Amino acid sequence: MGKNRRDFIKISALGAAGLVAGTRYLMAQNQIVIPENPKGPWRMPHDLVRTPTYCEVCFWKCAGWTYKNDAGQIQKIIGNDDDPNSNGRFCPRGTGGVGMYYDEDRLKTPLIRVKGADGKQTFKEASWDEAFDFIQKKIEKVIEEHGPECLALFTHGSGGTYFGNLLKSLGSQNITAPSYAQCRGPREVGFIATFGEGLSSPEPTDIRDSKCMVLIGSHIGENMHNGHVQEMSDAIDKGATIITVDPRFSTAASKSKYWLPIKPSTDLALLMAWIHVLIYEERYDKKYVEQYTFGFEQLKEHVKHMTPEWAYGITTIKPQVIRETAREMSYASPATIVHPGRHVTWYGDDTQRLRAVAILNALLGSWGRRGGFYIPDKAKVPGVPHPPYPKPRRTWRDAMGGKYELADLALANGVCDATIPSATMDCSIKAWIVNGTNLIETLPNRPKTMEAINALDLMVVVDTMPMEITGYADVVLPECTYLERYDSLRVTQHREPTISLRMPAMKPKYDSKPAWWMAKNLAERLGKGEYFPFDSIEEELDYQLKKVDSSLEEMQRIGVKKLPRAYDDLYYKDGEEIEFNTNTGKIELYSTSLEEYGFDPMPKYTAHPEPPAGYYRLIYGRAPMHTFSRTANNPNLTDLMDENTVWVNPKVAKEWGLKNGQEVYLQNQDNVVSTFPIKVRVTERIRWDSVYMVHGFGHANKKLSRAFGRGASDSELITNVMMDPIMGGTGMRGNFITFRFNKA
Repeated sequence: MGKNRRDFIKISALGAAGLVAGTRYLMAQNQIVIPENPKGPWRMPHDLVRTPTYCEVCFWKCAGWTYKNDAGQIQKIIGNDDDPNSNGRFCPRGTGGVGMYYDEDRLKTPLIRVKGADGKQTFKEASWDEAFDFIQKKIEKVIEEHGPECLALFTHGSGGTYFGNLLKSLGSQNITAPSYAQCRGPREVGFIATFGEGLSSPEPTDIRDSKCMVLIGSHIGENMHNGHVQEMSDAIDKGATIITVDPRFSTAASKSKYWLPIKPSTDLALLMAWIHVLIYEERYDKKYVEQYTFGFEQLKEHVKHMTPEWAYGITTIKPQVIRETAREMSYASPATIVHPGRHVTWYGDDTQRLRAVAILNALLGSWGRRGGFYIPDKAKVPGVPHPPYPKPRRTWRDAMGGKYELADLALANGVCDATIPSATMDCSIKAWIVNGTNLIETLPNRPKTMEAINALDLMVVVDTMPMEITGYADVVLPECTYLERYDSLRVTQHREPTISLRMPAMKPKYDSKPAWWMAKNLAERLGKGEYFPFDSIEEELDYQLKKVDSSLEEMQRIGVKKLPRAYDDLYYKDGEEIEFNTNTGKIELYSTSLEEYGFDPMPKYTAHPEPPAGYYRLIYGRAPMHTFSRTANNPNLTDLMDENTVWVNPKVAKEWGLKNGQEVYLQNQDNVVSTFPIKVRVTERIRWDSVYMVHGFGHANKKLSRAFGRGASDSELITNVMMDPIMGGTGMRGNFITFRFNKA
């Protein structure tokens, strides 16, 4: 990889040089460190058998209870019956969350990058005071020389609330969650362009009352969206039709009336053919379309020649199957859901593909209707009082040259690009705080990520585990697990508004601390303490809860509080007058906003590159017991799955002479070879032109004692990124792999 200013440091390899370097502490300019114990009446609940929490293992954040045994140790985590996200039931990830607390590989103390006597870079153990002093000096230098706009935050998880508050108080809006550009962004933009609003999370899909659900690349049951999995199971028991479109026979496909093993990259052609059938067989909801939509006649003309026969030559799905499945949707209408999916960044035309999904739902009359999409409600909980944030002079968008204006949130790849020095920018981003997200495995195009990291003056990594990203940090701050801390209230949308509390079941292990405490300390040192006006997070939470007629004491007892809906508007009433937040006030089948920005107002299918001879399209996905790369070392969850395999069709296996369990290396179209081998799984459940692997394995940090070298990393092989021109999503399914029998 060449010589870098910032070498990767194996945290497990801290030796004499690191320890010696750690014996001399820098003198802090501000020795005041905010005390760990609260000043209010709230104490650690040592006498309580159970404490409320909400899960941090995935974004669903199910509310539950943490139980302790007679010895005062965490015993189990179960769901809270009043929580609509979990309905009292946790998935394998949630029940396995206790493993995060007991994992002996956890980060234990702050670490600072130094040069040893031999000139090699290493980490030294540091006090919190020393770590904060180091960060303070570096941030102040960046602000003085370049301005606060050259600070950025990458975040995934609850700590983002506090570090985001810190960054905005300093004058930077460069705050991004990789889940937007790498996962759901095209979906949000596509639905906003159609209905005038996005979907957010949990998605307001009325699965429990659905009579037909179409899953097109949406792996419900493997990507454990807890409440939705439960509703889907109930819907199946009540006779709902499931249509699954996937080149792989997924868990959802096994529960389906129809499995359409589509040729990868051709989904948009199938969607347009379905639209054709609904319109030209007059199977759409005529009354709904006439009252609520704009651009029907333009759409009808647009799809005139996009027949099932046309789509068959592209998708390999037979015309009769396309017609039958479109009719199944219409029979159940409006209680039909064409599911929008979650990870939708595939081929670079993703916003338009999700536009087609939105259009289908509009034609079926499912938006705002029982069994389709309900109208969610969300509690209005006030934030903490603080002065107005300073207005930034520039943001990451200045590095984009006018592109991606329809992205309604910051793009992680955009912030990464804005960090790499360029002649067209007067200042590139100079400092990152990375909170709870392993960017090495999260961002596609790893060489570009490394180029950005090596251009930084400061990178602070906040995490519970020594993930790959920690090895490139200047400072590592060990965060305690979600079972050892308070966090911001969980305020999520659903059929009825709810608020949920997370409180510590145990004191933090080792020398780990909560994100709130870290951000407040840094704010105090940087002269922004007024943005954290409470002495403790307990005081902050109690202030907020009293504004919604509750209290911290009440929430400690009940965990979840349901609030009444402001209006009886879960669904549209028949014939109700609705004004949508679009240019026309209608559901836009023909998008005037996309047209205004120079994009096609209606989706068009464009063919994508095919795998070269001897190569196969790389498809990746999830497993129900793991969340991305975050849980691969969890001692409870590795018992369920400790490595991934590569799924290979028997015809391909025969051509290559591959056997079940055989280890191979994977090489992509750019000659990148997987660091570790992966075992072959020969199965009819994958098309011959593709291979499949679960994301999140192949960790290269030896400190992850259970995950190191187990399986292969799909992220490592994703070097061809197909950018969505509308909102900047990173399409990652345009990569192809072949097999190698040895590393050399």
